[in-house]
Amino acid sequence: MPLLLLEDEARIASFVTRGLAAEGYDVTCVATGAEALAAGLSGEHAVIVLDVMVPDISGMEVCERLRAGGVSAPILMLTARDADEDIVEGLERGADDYLAKPFAFDVLLARLSALLRRGNGTVPGQPAESAVIGALTLDRGRRQARLNDNDLGLTRLEFDVLWLFVTNPDRVHSRERILSHAWGADADPLTNVVDVYMARLRKKLAQPDAPKLVTVRGVGYRLDAGYDREP
Repeated sequence: MPLLLLEDEARIASFVTRGLAAEGYDVTCVATGAEALAAGLSGEHAVIVLDVMVPDISGMEVCERLRAGGVSAPILMLTARDADEDIVEGLERGADDYLAKPFAFDVLLARLSALLRRGNGTVPGQPAESAVIGALTLDRGRRQARLNDNDLGLTRLEFDVLWLFVTNPDRVHSRERILSHAWGADADPLTNVVDVYMARLRKKLAQPDAPKLVTVRGVGYRLDAGYDREP
């Protein structure tokens, strides 16, 4: 899925680009409004993400010019400016949605998916409040995980990480996605906190009826939902 990203902060641009690429997006990342305008007018992108405060041409103006140039791809504004008047201005100038920094990477993914589904005439569903995989049950409202009806005693961050896996069983998640899902997009991508929390969760899930967290070397981790199948 071709995506155009305008982001002039190198660390955020790198983090978001790697995360989106891991989710299957073909990302074109540019750092100036002029570059974004030229790339956007090519009509080659299915969705466009624009930071507002960038050098030369602002994201707001880029958005307006793209719409004037006939670009119909959904546009998401990504910025630290979250005042009501800024949001209204962005929407009035042609944006389809607005996401304020700092943001969780999963929220960005959800917004992009929603924009793409709307373009196909479908409406996104409500997020699940509970998830079950075998003997493991997660209650999002209570932020509680139970295995065979026994509370695993997870911390908030442990629950957030496990929720990502249980709601996407057998899917490989990159460290970047896990980090942003639980700690937000401003988290240091060089930290080893993901590995630390994966070790904690593995220890708490080291029980016969529990699903297994598996390392996919060079890629990330996945939750093996087939723990009770015969080899």
